[in-house]
Order: sequence, then C-alpha cells, then structure tokens
Amino acid sequence: MLTELEQVRPADIEKRSFEIITEELGDRVLLPGTEPIVKRCIHTSADFDYADNLVFSDHAVDRALDAVRRGASIVTDTQMARAGINKKRLARYGGEVHCFMSDEDVAETARLNGTTRAAACMDKAAELYGNERLIFAVGNAPTALVRLYELVNEGVLRPELIIGVPVGFVNVVQSKELILGLKDTPYIVARGRKGGSNIAACICNALLYMLND
Repeated sequence: MLTELEQVRPADIEKRSFEIITEELGDRVLLPGTEPIVKRCIHTSADFDYADNLVFSDHAVDRALDAVRRGASIVTDTQMARAGINKKRLARYGGEVHCFMSDEDVAETARLNGTTRAAACMDKAAELYGNERLIFAVGNAPTALVRLYELVNEGVLRPELIIGVPVGFVNVVQSKELILGLKDTPYIVARGRKGGSNIAACICNALLYMLND
C-alpha cells in the first residue's frame, strides 16, 4: 500500500528538496559560504556524508567565484561531468568547459608515456591553457589529481581551483590527500572514497548559481 504522497508542483520539487535537506541537517553548522555547495552535493546524491567530508581550503569559494567572473574555464576528466555543467551560465562570464578524454592525441600520449588518458588530459590542458584561468573538476580519475599535483609543484599550472572528488577504491584517498597538501592552490575535496562525475559537475554548478551579477 502506497504511503500518502507529498503534493508538490513540478516547478517546486527542487525547492522542496532543499527545504528537506535544511530540515534534516538540523543544527549542524556548515562553514559559512559553503552551504550552497554542500547542500547541492547532498541534493545530487541524497548522501548527507557530504556535510562532513567536503573540505574547503581558505577562501576557496570566494577565489573560485572571482575566477569565474574573470572568465575562468573548467577542465573536467569525464564527458559526463562536462555534460552536467551549466555551460550557458559559465559562458555569461566568458568561460568554457573542456574535456579531452575522447581526443585521439590524448590516447596516443597516454600510450607512449604509459599513463592514463586522464593524466594525459591534464598535460594537454596545461599545454593549451596553462597561462589562462582554469578550474579543474576531477570526479573520476585519481591519476588526474596526481598529475595536477605534479604540474602545480613543477610550476607549470596555477589553478584557480581544484575540485577533487574522484570516486572509488584504488589510489582515490591518497590522490585527494595530495591535493589537500597543496599550500597555495584553492581546493574543494571530498575526503575519502566518495565522489563522482555528478558531484564534480554539481560543485561547478553550485558555484555558478551563487553568482548573481
């Protein structure tokens, strides 16, 4: 027997979802300025663990918002994340979303260097756009985070933000901890095993939706 369904108009479903999330968070205090991001991750996943496992470097949100306003583009490690990011809203500020995973030259570079395509994608981003404002949204491949860590330490890249939320078991936790160790690079990291391309995209969208100008 069906329980009584809550009557919500289609246009109000998202609004009601966020009301429920706020209610269930109760008295839990989130870091000021991060609430829209944490709540959107919970909304995307129905997983309240994101209230605890999302780690923000100092002023990461403010610096990311300023970067978007100044035309920063986003580089992702999956086509799924790229598809999920609100490209029209990003384009208002002059930014684009890039994913190089399907590029033939990336596959060839990975083969020649004995790396993953995701790592080769980070090299291609550095080669093409290394002098531009870039936000990296990694939701799948720990090797992408490891390569980003190396490129930052080598002085090749200075990302405006690294979103480190790959999901899985092999080197996932370790790669995230590398990013958490960066001193001068803003980051938003989902500590532990959880994450995914959908979470990477929703963090990007949360930032975009926070911009009202």
